[in-house]
Amino acid sequence: MNDFRNLVCWQLSYQLRREVFEFTATGPASKDFKYRDQIRDASASAPRNIAEGFARFRPKDFARFLEIARASLVETRNHLIDGYDNHYLEERLYWRLSNLCRAALKTTTNLMLAKQRQTHQLSKR
Repeated sequence: MNDFRNLVCWQLSYQLRREVFEFTATGPASKDFKYRDQIRDASASAPRNIAEGFARFRPKDFARFLEIARASLVETRNHLIDGYDNHYLEERLYWRLSNLCRAALKTTTNLMLAKQRQTHQLSKR
């Protein structure tokens, strides 16, 4: 694979970022500047870290950036819960974004674990 955009975890994270930016552009979330900026930053961080880790070439480095991306996805999920509790998202949108976040988290975790195994195998040589 020669392009980070082909990674499913990047594609899901990027789609989540796009949808978070869209829902925070209007409505009550757009007026809560602190909330808007925090959820946007968290959601944008995941695909950024996946891309940066991909460019490192070393499995150990890539795994570390995937770990950071996972944390950003969990933070995004927490912000989604806060947004739902504060009535910034309707239930349907909440579940869509929450499920998208969960899928991004699962694929990022699977790739991170694979890179960690690869690192372990390389260290045995």
